[in-house]
Amino acid sequence: MKITFYGHACFGIEVGGKHIIIDPFISANEKAKHININELKADYILLTHAHQDHTLDVELIAKNNNSVIVSGYEVAVHYGNKGFQYHPLNHGGSSKFDFGKVKYVAAIHSSSFADGSYGGNPGGFVIEGEHKNIYISGDTALTMDMKLIPLRTKLDLAILPIGDNFTMDIEDAILASDFVECDKVLGCHYDTFGYITINHDEAKKKFFDAGKDLMLLGIGESIVL
Repeated sequence: MKITFYGHACFGIEVGGKHIIIDPFISANEKAKHININELKADYILLTHAHQDHTLDVELIAKNNNSVIVSGYEVAVHYGNKGFQYHPLNHGGSSKFDFGKVKYVAAIHSSSFADGSYGGNPGGFVIEGEHKNIYISGDTALTMDMKLIPLRTKLDLAILPIGDNFTMDIEDAILASDFVECDKVLGCHYDTFGYITINHDEAKKKFFDAGKDLMLLGIGESIVL
């Protein structure tokens, strides 16, 4: 399983011979100007919620790739009504795809489209594929519901927001990694805007001191599980 960071909360995942894009917000991210979204491959696009900083480039990428959009019911149907392929999920529900299994789990945040219309409830994903399991929390506060995840799934990686202000901060992300029983964390949702700027060295040290590994990838960089 190969995971590539495209800035903010956007990732590309290669698993089971398929390409997945998570929460595409690239074209308006000044820090990701070197990423050509027209070159991105996406058999599937997974969306945690409707906010523009997670959905801005959905339609272009989906048109380019004839992607299947996977999200909570309201978000998925929103794109289905526009003629895109879609697969709706809801909290606690899961579905098997040709790359593995996806479960939609709870997140504490808000969700609305750029025009203010209803975007359902926010969520996160647990993805199981190629004998590797990852948790993508989406934008969320720390929540006790995270403790349910390791009761079903042993995680190899947790992708957590660490920028504070709109989501968890570093200290809460460390607690979240305890809750999901995963000491290998890939950070996201930081530095894109002034509200969520972090000190990288300080963040890594706090995780290290807690006996954990925080990875902060450069935009376009990848890891392989």
